[in-house]
Amino acid sequence: MGEPYYQDDAVQLFHGDCREITEWLQADVLVCDPPYGRAWRQGRARGGRYADDRHAGIAGDEDTATRDAALQAWGNRPAVVFGDLMLAPPAGTKQVCGYRKPADAGNKGTFAGFRRDLEAIYLVGSWAAGLNGTSSVLTTTASLQGGSHGISGRHGHPHAKPLDVLLALIERCPPGVIADPFAGSGSTLVAAKQ
Repeated sequence: MGEPYYQDDAVQLFHGDCREITEWLQADVLVCDPPYGRAWRQGRARGGRYADDRHAGIAGDEDTATRDAALQAWGNRPAVVFGDLMLAPPAGTKQVCGYRKPADAGNKGTFAGFRRDLEAIYLVGSWAAGLNGTSSVLTTTASLQGGSHGISGRHGHPHAKPLDVLLALIERCPPGVIADPFAGSGSTLVAAKQ
């Protein structure tokens, strides 16, 4: 067992590769935003306008192997996994929900005038089936509000997820300890603690 990088009465945070540090496997529910597998890189826009936004990429994002290895280790327990709708869903997906980004987000990488403002949320593993329910498209009240960096800039991570979306997802999870082996900006940990 490794030593936590951070610990308080509700949170343990380990720093390292989730395929090597496995304490997260003791949790009851997985809620995570793993590398999607699309080899994401952020470069300069035309004219160098976004020179300060450059990001070398995300470790383990060459393909879905990192995501898939973590989910294989997790097994058939309940998991909420963010992903890219253009790539294959994880094995064991029971339902695909969507995260619709704020109306003023997703301006880079548009094609034919359409923004990339929808991401997949996969429900993987064992989940209770039922009737009725709410919309499978989750939205956020977060906004760029005139800034150029929005949620990502506020949290220092290029793909930070908004707290209200994570709270809505965690409210639907079975009770127990939440794990996020790809903690990123820590939004999942904040939502789980709340």
